[in-house]
Amino acid sequence: MQPRNMSMSGVVDLAAVKAAQEAKAKAEQARAQAAREGGGGAVSPADLVIDVDEAGFESEVLQRSTEVPVVIDFWAEWCQPCKQLSPVLERLAVEYNGRFLLAKIDVDANQMLMQQFGVQGIPAVFAVVAGQALPLFQGAAGEAQIRQTLDQLVQVAEQRFGLTGLTVDPDAEPGAARAAAPERPAGPHDAALEAAVQALDAGDLSGAVQAYKNVLSEDPGNTEAKLGLAQAELLQRVQNADPQRVRQEAADKPGDAQAQIAAADLDLVGGHVDDAFGRLIDTVRRTAGDDRDAVRVRLLELFEVVGADDPRVVAARRALARALF
Repeated sequence: MQPRNMSMSGVVDLAAVKAAQEAKAKAEQARAQAAREGGGGAVSPADLVIDVDEAGFESEVLQRSTEVPVVIDFWAEWCQPCKQLSPVLERLAVEYNGRFLLAKIDVDANQMLMQQFGVQGIPAVFAVVAGQALPLFQGAAGEAQIRQTLDQLVQVAEQRFGLTGLTVDPDAEPGAARAAAPERPAGPHDAALEAAVQALDAGDLSGAVQAYKNVLSEDPGNTEAKLGLAQAELLQRVQNADPQRVRQEAADKPGDAQAQIAAADLDLVGGHVDDAFGRLIDTVRRTAGDDRDAVRVRLLELFEVVGADDPRVVAARRALARALF
């Protein structure tokens, strides 16, 4: 399976929307199943580091990434920097106690996986979260940098995808069969949501917007459809924008609500979440009446895009409340 890229910031990753919701549902069901079985499903510390080949990639990496972040270490026997990095990653996998799973891939024996991930040199470290691939770092990085990257990965996996990791039992038998996560039963709107994702993949933003609206007309509280609609509408708004003109107009007219709204859309699509939020909160302070309300509404829409649980959204909500009251 060809991996997809996912920004660590988790800003506007339309490909990950459906995967995130499914991952959360599977994680919740797996925890419920373990609870019904008396807390089963624990793994041995020895099972936190696994060797993976092309044949086992889907089951050992893609499927398991719906319950725990999987860090991939691309290495080779002849690679001296790999021999420095790999023991550090293995030690940290045990120390993090199930917050991530380390999958080791020998590039000499798995050339196809190396090509699919676009690995140019080794050591190279990637992660897969809810089926979405993202690069972490290349080369024999220092332990402080590795820890910082892993901490961010674990935080993103938990906050954006609801993945809290594996339960580790020092007394568990190494290599014991892992209980399979229960399949999520098909929902009444899965076909429509899949149509929306396919429209996004094809660049048909209007079709995606309409597909999400169709779901929300029957199920107004559908979280996946609300998030997908907010993201599709954002991309639709910036699709034909001239970034240079939009930013110049925003700079020339700091009190113009529409100019700041347009620039904030570009900020968010570019991954500058704090800039987008800060711009609109400052504009709320400068404006009044209908203009202020328009800015407030757009800010709330952008909150939907990033996700209500994101700490940047939580902080911005507090700042917005202070600006309004």
